[in-house]
Amino acid sequence: MNTLYIVLFFIFGTIFGSFFGVVGSRIPNNESIVTPSSHCNKCSHKLKWYELIPIFSYIIQGGKCSKCGSSIPILYPITELISGLLFAVSYFCFGFSTKLFIALLVASLLVIVIITDVTYLIIPDEVTLTFSILVILVKLISLDFRGTFYSILSGILLFSLMYCIMILGNKLFKKETLGGADIKLMFFVGLVVFPSLGIFTIFLSSCLALPVSLYLLLKDKNSIIPYGPFILMALFLVYCFN
Repeated sequence: MNTLYIVLFFIFGTIFGSFFGVVGSRIPNNESIVTPSSHCNKCSHKLKWYELIPIFSYIIQGGKCSKCGSSIPILYPITELISGLLFAVSYFCFGFSTKLFIALLVASLLVIVIITDVTYLIIPDEVTLTFSILVILVKLISLDFRGTFYSILSGILLFSLMYCIMILGNKLFKKETLGGADIKLMFFVGLVVFPSLGIFTIFLSSCLALPVSLYLLLKDKNSIIPYGPFILMALFLVYCFN
């Protein structure tokens, strides 16, 4: 039965991942996530139901629009796959529990941020705020009032810590070292884990980002590193496996 649920969570994760692709590509452009329906960004061809099947539709269509032949960004099927895997891992770690819902929120935000930060180098404030509110609501619904209060304090503390790190980094390197959105993201991190694990999350995210950063900087020393996905990737690992 557990295997069946893991498979179901993977499938639901890919479906949600497809929706997160819409969210991540439209919000930075101030577009509605409801209308118009999914379409080709080049020719505006309205996608049929079978063109919306996560992952498989990309493979069947050869990564191209069925009408105009323009390339579909490979980031979309990749994030659908990542979303499916994250949902499956969340259930595997927590089963049906309050922690499962928190893990799914972290996974969902991670997928959206991968798209927004990699593609547009931004993390929309409304996305971070929405998921922060959802985490608080989940904790309140579970009647963990004291835990919710401490989580908010933890968020404020980690936000403040990251802000100080940014100020120090800017002075040392004489340039912007962290984006404001990354700092705001630390408030979300603090809602999910307490400060000790939050600090470890910062350390782990730096380790995860290091090889990618070195690769990009070797190619172009002026490269801008999208750090948000690494923060949330580290948070997911810390939350699920600590």
